[in-house]
Amino acid sequence: EVQLQASGGGLVQAGGSPRLSCAASGFTFDDYDIGWFRQAPGKGREGVGCISSFDGSTYFADSVKGRFTISSDNAKNTVHLQMNSLKPEDTAVYYCGAERVGLCGGLGYEPANMNYWGKGTHVTVSS
Repeated sequence: EVQLQASGGGLVQAGGSPRLSCAASGFTFDDYDIGWFRQAPGKGREGVGCISSFDGSTYFADSVKGRFTISSDNAKNTVHLQMNSLKPEDTAVYYCGAERVGLCGGLGYEPANMNYWGKGTHVTVSS
């Protein structure tokens, strides 16, 4: 059974630095790009960033570039999203997704192209 489990969310003060984790199982982790997406209340799901399975390169949306980083622990089939300098507008449900073709960093890296999704974790940033 394929599973992607996001964790680490919660209530955080503005400026805080929580770390989210995405634990994967049930598929060949090394063959998939892993991405983070978020969905704020009343809005669509948007990409936050991703890590390439090919070379470990990471890519980020302009809204989080310089504040968020992504790392992968292949031994544990886990990807982490380190979020720094959080702002109230970062409040959202955060999801991780796995994609097989290797679209991370390209124009085709969109929610619709994910092969697998995990349940999200809520992040609420208080001002």
